[in-house]
Amino acid sequence: MGKQFQDRQRIQPLEGPLEVAPPLPPATHDSKNITLLQGRGIELLCSLILLCTSLFILLASLYYKQDAASYFRIIPSVQSSTPRVAICLVGGARRFDLTGPSILKHVLNAFPDADLFVHSNLDKDTLKLSLLRSAPRVTEVRIRRPVVFNETEEQRALLSAGSSPNGIQINLHFDLVEGCLDMIGVQESQGSFKYDWIVRTRLDGYWMGPLDQKTFKRGSYVVPEGSRFFGLNDRLGIGNRSSSEVALSRLSLLPRLASAGFHELNSESAFHAQLRLFNITEAELRFPFCILSYRQFLYPPDRWGLLVASISSPGPLNGVYCRPCIPKCKGECMEQLGPKLDKTFSWTEWRNGSLELCDSSYPWQEGSEKIFDKDAGIAAANVRHRVKEMKIEECLQEVEGLKRKADRWNGPDPIEICNLGFPQIRQKSRR
Repeated sequence: MGKQFQDRQRIQPLEGPLEVAPPLPPATHDSKNITLLQGRGIELLCSLILLCTSLFILLASLYYKQDAASYFRIIPSVQSSTPRVAICLVGGARRFDLTGPSILKHVLNAFPDADLFVHSNLDKDTLKLSLLRSAPRVTEVRIRRPVVFNETEEQRALLSAGSSPNGIQINLHFDLVEGCLDMIGVQESQGSFKYDWIVRTRLDGYWMGPLDQKTFKRGSYVVPEGSRFFGLNDRLGIGNRSSSEVALSRLSLLPRLASAGFHELNSESAFHAQLRLFNITEAELRFPFCILSYRQFLYPPDRWGLLVASISSPGPLNGVYCRPCIPKCKGECMEQLGPKLDKTFSWTEWRNGSLELCDSSYPWQEGSEKIFDKDAGIAAANVRHRVKEMKIEECLQEVEGLKRKADRWNGPDPIEICNLGFPQIRQKSRR
């Protein structure tokens, strides 16, 4: 290192004026041709490199585009042969021991790839939801504790308990329905996708036949025919993501309805008003299900009367109220009664023997469970017996099984659910 430094010191700067090199002689004809050929060669080489690069980019883009399409299959596409479907079940589980097997068979098993969401109230019947551990998939179960809604003056002017079987429970029902959107939105955010279809129906629905994908209609929000109550049947709804956003926003859209001038609406007319407000077209189709109910109504029904069908009716019943019974009115009786029913109210299709009525002026008749076993079949009857004879140890096992199966569990511990269903056990444990 020191030697190099000493060598650099011995280098002396040049002294005297710098001599300028003489200019180069003019290029001859041959040198011009050589320069031209060299330029064309470089130009050809650059073009070749550019062509190769373009081909590489094109092939690479095609390759990664195909790979992305297969990798991000969760992103919905119009061309997709398997659209993403969400099914949301809402309501109470009072007789889910009777309706559950039919929902599993005709709805959930009909769409085994669908994501299931459940929104229900906590009560002594919640343990019956454990039947859903047999569902193909369970995405989220949300079980809320009893809540009290304080109606505002605006809501009292907007909503009416009359002309609707839902009565004063409208807000509670609306909150359960809108909870579907909350759960679905969480799943979409986590998976970075949007559902193509959302099906919303009730836990107390008894299905006699399968939910058919042919009833999924693009450009329309699909509801059952009949049971309109001056609006639209809201016991089942099928729509794409955007129309379902409106249809399921039952609580949050009430201020919009009020500001639009609507008043004294029941559940069905409020539902119809929501769709109208956002220019969503409804399609009324026929579906093979009914709503199992303990409610009592005047019999025989008049023009504005409420119908309660026998579950043995050939149907389709389109979500009308029903119960297991020996039919009181069918055939010729319905031929006389049917034309008197108002189509804007409780009416459902009765012609061709599709509807058989119970006498709903009384509670469920003695032996109703045996009638159910006969009409529903051996498999459903076995489930009913199993739930009826269930012990608290079995309850814990079943509810724990549902909790493990669900991707998300938003509810009380299974022990609390089973204690509500077995109060005698809870009382003994407190002593």
